[in-house]
Amino acid sequence: MTEHYDEAGRDAPEEPLVVRDLRRIDPETGKLRPAHEAPEPPVGSGGPASGPSLGESIVDESVTATTGVEEILTDLERQLSERTADLQRVQAEYANYRKRIERDRVAVVDSAKASVVSDLLPLLDDLERAGRHGDLTGAFKAVGDKLVSSLQRSGLEAFGTEGDPFDPSVHEAVQHNTSPEVAGPTVTVVMRAGYKFGERVLRPALVGVTDHEPGAAPVDAPVEGELPIDISAPIADENIK
Repeated sequence: MTEHYDEAGRDAPEEPLVVRDLRRIDPETGKLRPAHEAPEPPVGSGGPASGPSLGESIVDESVTATTGVEEILTDLERQLSERTADLQRVQAEYANYRKRIERDRVAVVDSAKASVVSDLLPLLDDLERAGRHGDLTGAFKAVGDKLVSSLQRSGLEAFGTEGDPFDPSVHEAVQHNTSPEVAGPTVTVVMRAGYKFGERVLRPALVGVTDHEPGAAPVDAPVEGELPIDISAPIADENIK
């Protein structure tokens, strides 16, 4: 069998091969496109070279996505830093609040104790006077000692003894003398004891104060069996004529 070739068909120019993507789902956008829509032929298929259309961005989407992620991370780090600073500030404020509440609670308790003890100070004065006069004996003395011990364990402290330096913040001077035997203001008489509760002075001590007498020298005590010699008196000597 002999094959016959069409001379006219052999000499006719060949048409370029065009490949059209007729898929219903656009692989680039992922959207459904109409069946009649014929997309442009891809590059290298013989059609015109494809390029960005009017209004189309030429920025690589992967680069844009990476930049967006970095911005998001930076914003998250900033928010985390702010929230951490807020939390630290709240914790510090709460710690200060707890300390202030505890300090106020202790102050209220001490104030209540001091108020009760202040009402018992006249009773302590009576016990002290009874002890000086010898009337604090027997069961009465035992009760008084227990009361004083309980108050001292609670924080009550008596002060004001003879020989203490005079302190106007805790002593109330009601008597003043001068003497060359002291170097400065000194408590020489205690008329009523003072009391303090912790650092709080409940009642100052009533004392007599003796100050140094300027220009006077202390007088030496006479030796036993001898009379004091007055150096200011004239010396009598019968042999002096």
